This record gives sequence, structure tokens and C-alpha cells, in this order.
Amino acid sequence: MDKDNKISFEILEHFQISSPVFIEKTQIATIWKVTQSIGGYAALKLYDNRDMKNESAGFPFLQSLNGMASAKIYAIRKGEALMEWLDGPSLGDLTRSGQDKIANTELIKVANLIHRAPLDIKTELPKIESLFEALFQLQFHQTCPTSVHSDLLYCKEVARDLLATQVDVRPLHGDLHHDNIRLGQRGYCAFDAKGVMGERAYELANAFRNPKDAVDIVQDPQRVLYLAETWSQGFGVDQQRLLKWAMVKCALSIAWRSKGMLENDPELPLLSLLRVNQIS
Repeated sequence: MDKDNKISFEILEHFQISSPVFIEKTQIATIWKVTQSIGGYAALKLYDNRDMKNESAGFPFLQSLNGMASAKIYAIRKGEALMEWLDGPSLGDLTRSGQDKIANTELIKVANLIHRAPLDIKTELPKIESLFEALFQLQFHQTCPTSVHSDLLYCKEVARDLLATQVDVRPLHGDLHHDNIRLGQRGYCAFDAKGVMGERAYELANAFRNPKDAVDIVQDPQRVLYLAETWSQGFGVDQQRLLKWAMVKCALSIAWRSKGMLENDPELPLLSLLRVNQIS
């Protein structure tokens, strides 16, 4: 469904909503701002072909948080979700407007609140081990530089070690980064969870790569060190393990985009930077 299509009467009736306004088309869904019959706005997310893909386990996770530093989930059915409307801005917007340190401080506050919430998830969450097959199977095109080949082989080795030695394994949001945290009436709230089981430090790994459209900031060596120091202290995780998770998550994202054969990728400089900060 795209912005030129109307939401069916059946969907409006089912969720008891009206006045849909198109907001955004993502890679897998369309977002609408709607009015609830009980009053107030909500966000309606309609997934392409009713397939929630890797966000399907994220909704049980968010429901279990019951609004603790997260968007409230009002109703779900196959391929459709009605949730709390968050006016914004996102933490990504803060970074892009020159307020990166404020954004990073708010992100760790949200992460801590989420991890303090009592969870009662009825669905078995996928383990993060299942995510890394794309990295382990990654091949290298003949034009791929030797240095890149070396970085990715190192990442494969580190990823295997991290997965085999996980500590403090628990339910995770799984995609906690600046553009997945937005300001609402109750404060900053996370949304678009993946819902996975894994080491606590993995929760912050993807945030090192974000927000989007802020390459100069994200690939600043001083920022990487600042995040590693402040987030490891603020989140109570080992700094070197945090950096390693950040590195292998960056490598995993490169592997996903490469679709099995790596030739080049815009995040290779960040990957190299993250490797430089590793301590054996």
C-alpha cells in the first residue's frame, strides 16, 4: 500500500480509527497518523503483504514494556499495528541539528529504563546467533581490497567469540538507535523493536552506526571513543565488549547489504575505525 491508496473501511472499522494521514513509506511498511474513536492520535503501521518480517517479535517485546520508555501498542493483527503517536523530534533529529551529546545522553536513559522494566513476554524471541549467518557466509569479490578482507575476517572471528561467551543474556529491543527513539507526551520513547535474546551490551551496538544522514558525525573517531566510554559506564557493560559488539554489528549490516558478495560499502571506513579501537 502506498500513499496514493486509501486505507480500507474494514481496517478503519477494526481499529476504530478515522482521518488517516500518510506519514511515511519505509522499506517494509506504510505509516499513517490516525484519529482514535476514543480521542487522540495514533500511528497505524501497515506492513507490505501483511509481513512484519524481523519486526514480528518486536511487538510482544514492546507490549511487555507496557509503555516504559517505549511506544504503547494499542492493537495488533496480522501485518497491522496500532500504536502510540509520537510527535517527535527523534534523537536522530537532535544529532543532525548539532545536539549529538544530548541525543546520546537521552538514548542511554531510554536503554536503561527499558532494561529495568519487568518483562513477561509470551512469545519466544529469536536469539542473536540467528542474525549472524550472513556475516559468516560473506564472500569477497576479487576487487575487494586486502585491508577490507582482513577487517571482515577479523570481525567474523570476533563475532564467533562474542556469541560463544555471551554474558547477561536477556530480551533486547534489538534495533535501539537514534531514529528509533522519538519524543512523545510521556518523554522519549523507543519503537520499531526487533525483539531478540542476547547479551545486554548488544543493545547499544547499532547506535554506534547512527543516526542516518550524519556520516561525518558517526565516523568521527572522537565520537566513537566518547560513546564507548560514556555508554559503557552509563549502561553498566564492559567497554571493550561494547566496542566489539558495535564492530561486528557494523560488519553484519555490511554483509546484509552485500547480499553474500562484498565488493564495496559506505560503512567500511567506520568498520575500520571500530577495529582500530579494539584491544586484544
